Amino acid sequence: MRVLVVEDDPDMSSILWRGLCEEGWDVDVAGTGQAGLQLALTGDPDVVVLDLGLPGLDGLTVLARLRECAWQRPVLVLTARDSVDDRVRGLDQGADDYLVKPFAFAELLARLRALTRRPSRADPVDVLIVGDLEFDPTGRTVSRGGRQLVLSGTELALLECFMREPGRVLSRQQLLEHVWDLSFQPASNVVDVYIGYLRAKVDRPFGRHSLQTVRGLGYRLVPERASEPRLCD
Repeated sequence: MRVLVVEDDPDMSSILWRGLCEEGWDVDVAGTGQAGLQLALTGDPDVVVLDLGLPGLDGLTVLARLRECAWQRPVLVLTARDSVDDRVRGLDQGADDYLVKPFAFAELLARLRALTRRPSRADPVDVLIVGDLEFDPTGRTVSRGGRQLVLSGTELALLECFMREPGRVLSRQQLLEHVWDLSFQPASNVVDVYIGYLRAKVDRPFGRHSLQTVRGLGYRLVPERASEPRLCD
């Protein structure tokens, strides 16, 4: 696996480079936002570890530009900013996970393993279709009604869970296990937060309600039918 570390602190980038190399990762390092953006787009890393306080382009700008380019690989934001507002801004811009400095290196490794548990882009997998929603697991692309959507890596993984079993109710615990590798506590609301992100991108712009809440059980994805009785949200 190849990881791109975008970090301007030489000591921190050195620690990350050495530790990740010792764990068998191929590591590239960039010290500025512009360099990190260029390496992400041209170097094809499997995952990016992105600091927010970067010279030139800051981390949030780098993240936004990657997503604008439909760059779909997972991004772990690594930062000293620990307020709720900072975390929300990072996730809203397309981050897949958020780790606050100082951190335990073992936790960083666990989160990176969880983020890279994605099907290989080379795997010959058929396009998944639910109604007019299409997901290409090979190219990691999603469209609805022919319109391309820009989703983060975690959003893609979550949507893929639903599209592989359309109509089936998936519990929060099942989704935590499949998407986050249990890196969050079962009581965490991370599933509900990302369901909201998906609805904002996949349903609402199209006037749909295909990603449904089944009260007390979990969530399901169905082709919306106007005549269907509304038994759930």
